[in-house]
Amino acid sequence: MSAQPDGRTHVRRVAASIEEILGPGAHREPFVHGDGKSGVRMERVVVDGQRYVLKHLHVADDWIMRATGDLAGRPITLWRRGLLDRLPDCFDHATVGAAWDDRPEGRGAVVVMRDVGEWLLPEGDVEIPLDAHLAFVDHMARLHTTFWGFRDTVGLLPLSQRYVWFGPHLADVERARGSTAAVPTRLVPQGWDRFAERAPDAAPVVLALLEDASPLVRGLASTPATLLHGDWKAGNLGRDLDGRTILLDWAVTGAGPPCAEIAHYVCLNRARLPQSKDATLRAYREALERHGMDTGPWWDRQCALSLLGTLLMFGWEKAWGEDEGALEDLAWWRARALDGAREL
Repeated sequence: MSAQPDGRTHVRRVAASIEEILGPGAHREPFVHGDGKSGVRMERVVVDGQRYVLKHLHVADDWIMRATGDLAGRPITLWRRGLLDRLPDCFDHATVGAAWDDRPEGRGAVVVMRDVGEWLLPEGDVEIPLDAHLAFVDHMARLHTTFWGFRDTVGLLPLSQRYVWFGPHLADVERARGSTAAVPTRLVPQGWDRFAERAPDAAPVVLALLEDASPLVRGLASTPATLLHGDWKAGNLGRDLDGRTILLDWAVTGAGPPCAEIAHYVCLNRARLPQSKDATLRAYREALERHGMDTGPWWDRQCALSLLGTLLMFGWEKAWGEDEGALEDLAWWRARALDGAREL
């Protein structure tokens, strides 16, 4: 299969049912991922002595699927279209199969993964080892250079939607459905109220873009794009014995600016970074250059806009921090929001 910059090649079959893909005699038991917030159902499975994990994808269960308009399951699309097969060899996505799992309320699916739990980063705020951190940053750059110029033709997360799914509509929709999930119904709306109080300089810019992100999207669309995994948080990361990066949970994948990925990484992993955010951004730029990309013509604008965009996604979360490190972090992001506003 040739390495096309889009996702049109259809190379993988999705099984008709879970039973078809697992076969008889599979032992299944549910579990809760410690880092999970979406409401998605997970199971551990043993088949012929081999351990697997099932991730159930159904819009009725998963508020992130609802918020991002994912009616079919993006991980299934990536599997069907062979995009996971085109990842650089420094990655292990762990996916070995997929199956449809329809229910009366709509289409659903299941992703089958090898159980790689022992190789994932530990839960909590344990600092990421420097060698692992630098490997993650380098491998991120390899992912982006591999898919440089990516065009989404298969229905992944559009850039216009990436930055607004934590907006004010989220709580309204989830409450109307009767949801009691803490993140969408309480933490996000209250977090935005706190953000307005704690970031009075940045809040007018961020909250206005949450209502209409088109200036940000237009600015980023004028810079280079690639395939984004979309959620490089520590809970999705690990390293295997060969030094490959284990990268799980491809639920918010889509075309977008490469700097959005490293901005997301420094945002959600703030307490675990062995380097400063600025040093991590420099390391990522150096890795892009090392892998053949000339960043000079576009880096400053894209990086500034991507950091601003990340605050549209997680400004609410930054406003909850109380300790000294969290307050310093919020001050850094406030300054980045103002930098980004000047690039609109």
